[in-house]
Amino acid sequence: MKISDDIHNYYEKLVVLHFAALKLEEKYDADFIADLTCVVLNQLPNRYIRHEVDMAFYLPASERFEMESNVKVAINKSLEFMKLHNN
Repeated sequence: MKISDDIHNYYEKLVVLHFAALKLEEKYDADFIADLTCVVLNQLPNRYIRHEVDMAFYLPASERFEMESNVKVAINKSLEFMKLHNN
C-alpha cells in the first residue's frame, strides 16, 4: 500500500471542484493557486478516504452540505488573505 496512491483527503476534491466552479485558474497563475490551495486546506479538517464511492454512499446529505459550506468559507477567507499578502 502506498498512502499517496490509496488514501486522500476528501476536502482536496471539494476544494478543486469549487476552484473550477469559480474559474480561479483563469484568474490566477499556478503559483497563486498552489499557495491558495495550501491556505484553504489548512483551514479545513482532514477527512481521509480510500474510495470516492465510500463518501457518496455513506455521507449524509446534511454533512455533505456542511462540508461544501466550510470549503466555500475557507476559499473566500483565503482569497482575501492572499490578495492582501500577495503584492
